[in-house]
Amino acid sequence: MDRANELKVFSGNANKQLARAICTHLGIEPVRGQVTRFSDHEIRVEIDESVRGDDVFIVQPTCAPVNDHLMELLISIDAFRRASAARITAVIPYFGYARQDKKIKAREPISAKLVATLITAAGAHRVLTMDLHALQIQGFFDFPVDHLHAGPIMADHLIECGLCGHDVVVVSPDVGGVSMARAFADRIGADFAIVVKRRPGPNRVEVIEVIGDVKDRTCVLVDDMVDTAGSLLGGVNALFERGARAACACATHPVLSGNAIERIQASPLRQLVVTDTIPISEDRLSPKIEVLSVAPVLAEAIRRIHENASVSTLFRNHGKSD
Repeated sequence: MDRANELKVFSGNANKQLARAICTHLGIEPVRGQVTRFSDHEIRVEIDESVRGDDVFIVQPTCAPVNDHLMELLISIDAFRRASAARITAVIPYFGYARQDKKIKAREPISAKLVATLITAAGAHRVLTMDLHALQIQGFFDFPVDHLHAGPIMADHLIECGLCGHDVVVVSPDVGGVSMARAFADRIGADFAIVVKRRPGPNRVEVIEVIGDVKDRTCVLVDDMVDTAGSLLGGVNALFERGARAACACATHPVLSGNAIERIQASPLRQLVVTDTIPISEDRLSPKIEVLSVAPVLAEAIRRIHENASVSTLFRNHGKSD
């Protein structure tokens, strides 16, 4: 391979374990460097090897603490731009601020657009992300955005566990998640239902109705993220009120803020399947939470981007590619 086009992967502090797993699948070592803090908590990025002319991928989900990890990403992009990297791809498995993608009320910001503008201004040439909360965020960038899906990974896990077929109903927790849940249901050969709800405020939810037959069946709620678990458990309770036999859930991004893990553990939910787009420390893991790795699919996408090959064919059998 031409030295001027080497594949390089660098990691901020948000999810070093995922970045190392990606490098293992690619058969490379991470870029030598570090992200540290000055005594006043200013962020400092050091790159300890030449990246001139290289194809650089910066792995940094913007999970909690969101603002710190976002600044790490922006400063890392700037550092590699000034180090003469040929192309910089921001690998953002979890895209923070994605829920603020439009104005709901007067005088509200569109924070997701602001974040996209900052990433662009920092010097990124491309974004690689997974299960965006709002697909229109892809349009906030004026360069390519590769949008990956964790649905096939979680669906295949359910099939291995025997949770598939017509005794299972895949449930979308809201109208906005219908496309993701429909593709999920098709993959495991299950029926489909929708929870209709309203949000009177942030992290508050009221279930209005469930569309679909869930009586005496195992329900699998599918969503892009689980934050406080209020929406998830509200849906679970509504399903049991309508005669569901059991309930499991799949969510790509385990935000799990506040006492979400304790609430899940105390709930009738049988299992919550998530991925490692956001790290969960060992001391916070619940016996009900199963973590699957997205490192293989991210590594394959990185390899294809580097080789200018198709990324969408990774998901040819999972609904429509984005």
